[in-house]
Amino acid sequence: MAIDKFLVEASHIMMFARSVGDANPIYHDAEYAEGTELGGIIAPPTFAQSSAQFDPNYFLRPKVGGDGWFGSGKEATGAKPSKESGDSGGGAAMGLHAEQHFEYHMTLKAGDILTATTKPGNSWEKESKRAGKLKFSESVTEYRNQDGELVITATGVGVQTERAVDS
Repeated sequence: MAIDKFLVEASHIMMFARSVGDANPIYHDAEYAEGTELGGIIAPPTFAQSSAQFDPNYFLRPKVGGDGWFGSGKEATGAKPSKESGDSGGGAAMGLHAEQHFEYHMTLKAGDILTATTKPGNSWEKESKRAGKLKFSESVTEYRNQDGELVITATGVGVQTERAVDS
């Protein structure tokens, strides 16, 4: 996450919960949520990952011509996969998202303001029959609230293959 702060808004929590099909009222009904032990609307698991949508440089956001960004009304331009880029096919190496882990240190609530710090984690290699050498690496992001308290530690694991697997 390359943004300085990420406001956790109740409406964003509601939309996230709806997008993952979770109808639990603690994610959208303020009156219900206030009557719970947690005392208010909370964010569902994995919600912190949505902070990437507020980062204008997020690598999955489509690039557009000129100075706009996705949603600007300008035509999106995207790099075509090629052998040289390693994006896909033709025997080129491939980068893949392997897994994601979330460790919750405290409840993420509507109104919290998160900051994130990302650092590299462990890395290791394995041999594969079909894709050659597999290089795994972790990226560890710590999300802290407005009081500096650690709320969530997110660890993503990526893998780079030596070559693409032919189907």
